[in-house]
Amino acid sequence: MDRNQAIGFGLIAVLLLAYSFFFSGTTEEANRQAVEQTAKVEQVQPSPEAVAVDDSLAQVRRAAALGAFSAAATGEESTTTLENQQMRVTFNSKGGQVEEVLLKNYKTYTGEPLVLFDKESSQTDVQFTTNDGKTVRLSDLFFTPSEVQRGTVGEESAQTITYRAQLGEGQYIDQTYTLMDNSFQVGYKLDFKGLNEQISGNTLTMVWNDRLKQLEKDMPQNRAKSTINYYTADESFDYLSISEGTETETLTEPVKWVANKQNFFTAGIIATNTFAGAKLESVTDPADSLVVKTLSSQILVPTQDVLSGKGEFTYYFGPNDYKILKHMGNEFNKNLDLGWGIFSYVNKWIIIPAFDFLENYIGNYGIIIILLVLYIKMILLPLTYKSYLSMAKMKVLKPEIDAIKESNDGDMQKTQMETMKLYSEMGVNPLSGCIPMLLQIPILFAMFNFFPNSIELRQEAFLWADDLSTYDVFARLPFTIPFYGDHVSMFTLLMTASTILYTWSNNQMNTMQGPMKTYSYLMPIIFMFVLNSFPAGLSFYYFVSNMVTFGQQAIIRRFVDEGKIRTRLEENRDKRKEKKKTGGPSFTERMQEAMRAASEKEQQRRNNPKLKK
Repeated sequence: MDRNQAIGFGLIAVLLLAYSFFFSGTTEEANRQAVEQTAKVEQVQPSPEAVAVDDSLAQVRRAAALGAFSAAATGEESTTTLENQQMRVTFNSKGGQVEEVLLKNYKTYTGEPLVLFDKESSQTDVQFTTNDGKTVRLSDLFFTPSEVQRGTVGEESAQTITYRAQLGEGQYIDQTYTLMDNSFQVGYKLDFKGLNEQISGNTLTMVWNDRLKQLEKDMPQNRAKSTINYYTADESFDYLSISEGTETETLTEPVKWVANKQNFFTAGIIATNTFAGAKLESVTDPADSLVVKTLSSQILVPTQDVLSGKGEFTYYFGPNDYKILKHMGNEFNKNLDLGWGIFSYVNKWIIIPAFDFLENYIGNYGIIIILLVLYIKMILLPLTYKSYLSMAKMKVLKPEIDAIKESNDGDMQKTQMETMKLYSEMGVNPLSGCIPMLLQIPILFAMFNFFPNSIELRQEAFLWADDLSTYDVFARLPFTIPFYGDHVSMFTLLMTASTILYTWSNNQMNTMQGPMKTYSYLMPIIFMFVLNSFPAGLSFYYFVSNMVTFGQQAIIRRFVDEGKIRTRLEENRDKRKEKKKTGGPSFTERMQEAMRAASEKEQQRRNNPKLKK
């Protein structure tokens, strides 16, 4: 600094001191506030130089913590996408993991694009232990993406991208993703090259945390249908409880796949070989209106598979559609709940093929349900006819049965014995009407699983229902009725009315009296409460089914002559009398005689005080 500059700075200092002395009374407080505000801003918004220093220090600390993997501790974060006709998958270079999955052909219940997996609510990672005792996560490392390669896998066109974390000469971690055309599967290969001396332990841990977002209108149903499913190497399928609270399970046996299953969509991972085990957790918080459930999985991957180039897996991000899931293998189709045992087979072999066939030609799902009812009723027509014929026989015998009840004056045992004798004489099997009904039960209950889980009905409108996969709201109540809800489902009301009509029609045919006859009308009322929040498609199916059955019975009634039935029963009695003369008593008659003897003995015991002792 020369002499002139020194004099200039000195004059400026004198002027500033004079200014502050003469005007301090009016500006001191303002200056103080300005200084304080500046200090606050500097605290909230550090200078770029300070940020750069902090980042550098953080990277140094991260590199030190990663030890032999420090070469990949720094880098630039970027995203790359693979896209086909069904979905768009986004990957992040920091960690080299899936960041987002968007399903192109589906929407949420609010009409927004359906993002099944995103970085805000879903995270995957892989962590492992090094020989020097450090824990390293792939999310700590920066990967460099390759160019997207287009080729074929088998006969299918596919896109492939590889993320590499270079660690040293001949040492790197590769993550390769393959997306085939028109598929919901993403192939994933995790390959550790030249790292045999750096990795310790028998397993790596694949971590998957998923806070499920609400995708459907009915939050309670969305929660009830969401859980973690898994399939073990010994071909055993199971799942975590769907109840509220926290549910955990530790699997020590080899596992083939783990899936976060929701109402109509599943995100899962399948091992080409097997996982070594897993720890699964499901947390439900009823007070949280934004998160359906929090699902967490810690899946053990054999270290040797990853080191030897055999760490191959398949991600599935897609719908719970049986046509798609059945081709996945390893019973991955069990993520679609088609019911237990025989009910599942009814859906797979009878309901779904018919539904898919109709879907190919008809676009209105209400009409498809009507035609499905007609198809089922045609299959069950022989059983329906046999059941009606049995009820007609009982109706013909009703005068005799009423006379037996009146003559025995409340003695139920004697009444039952004489009624069975009458049935035997007339050649009537009282169970013949029940057996056809029992054979229809598998189809009846199969529908309870088909409609609530059928993605084909999702967001499909019919009449006043805007979505057949959930309940229809014909009217909204200003209050909540226990066990019923705060809405009125018109399809459920129609189903209830048709069931009552069907019950009334049957009661005209059978011999049921007293309280049992009254109780038969109670069941439709109970179902009205139960099904009010079930899918509209299910209630509509039962309504149409009741009306078709009612019509079938009206037609059958025209071809069934009760007079001829009476004549045939009389002929049966005469034939049995002739047979009794020529031969010994039948098995039924011997049973009746045994019942009569037991009844008489019981009556004697009651009348004789000595026998009571």
